[in-house]
Amino acid sequence: MAKRHYIPVTADVEGVSDGLKAFIRKVIRTALSAEGMTLPCEINVSITDDAGIHEINREMREVDRPTDVLSFPVFDLLPGELPDAEDADPGTGLIPLGDMVLSLERIAAQAKEYGHSNRRETAYLVVHSVLHLLGYDHLDEGEEKKRMRAREEAILAELGITRT
Repeated sequence: MAKRHYIPVTADVEGVSDGLKAFIRKVIRTALSAEGMTLPCEINVSITDDAGIHEINREMREVDRPTDVLSFPVFDLLPGELPDAEDADPGTGLIPLGDMVLSLERIAAQAKEYGHSNRRETAYLVVHSVLHLLGYDHLDEGEEKKRMRAREEAILAELGITRT
């Protein structure tokens, strides 16, 4: 049997069910598959609140405010470029793609603000983060952002998740 992706999901806040963790893993696996990442890899997911993500944002990025999701890629990839088997950790055989941090508090607030479910907001932010780990960015308002948004929507559609 082929190795699967390793996606540990940890939380330092209340209200993170096994179902939510399983959903996050499913979204990550779907996004990786949609991007052609078939080699076994590792993505570490941390779920926190606004105070927790604010502290991480300040320490790691020197941005003194909370945010919805943070992505810390291991590789400096271009969109559509993937790491290969030589990038795997010799000890685990897994390719370490990076870390993702989600604010459960921000997910709920943004879902309410945008008029959709927490499930949809979670899926969107998880897909968004996976794409960052795979080299996508949206620093400009032009082609990079359009390409990233198109991939996000395609992956969400594959999951059967719409904007409502």
